[in-house]
Amino acid sequence: MTTLSAEAPTKLNPVQMHLLELFSRTMTEAELLEIKELLAQYYARKADEVLDEIWEKRGYTQASFKQATQNLHLRSKKRPANP
Repeated sequence: MTTLSAEAPTKLNPVQMHLLELFSRTMTEAELLEIKELLAQYYARKADEVLDEIWEKRGYTQASFKQATQNLHLRSKKRPANP
């Protein structure tokens, strides 16, 4: 898995160059939104794959997940209204 560096790269990598060439033409707003959605789906799928690997490696099951989260309270407490 590739990690992101906090340092600014000195030159574009091959993937970046390919994307620049591919998207060098004028696009409509709808096309841009479609591409953003495709990229979001791609990275969501990749995240799911990594999580699946972790679950399998650690031997997690639906039952173990349910047991581990049964007392978990995710909603935040309501704040009092400002007078």
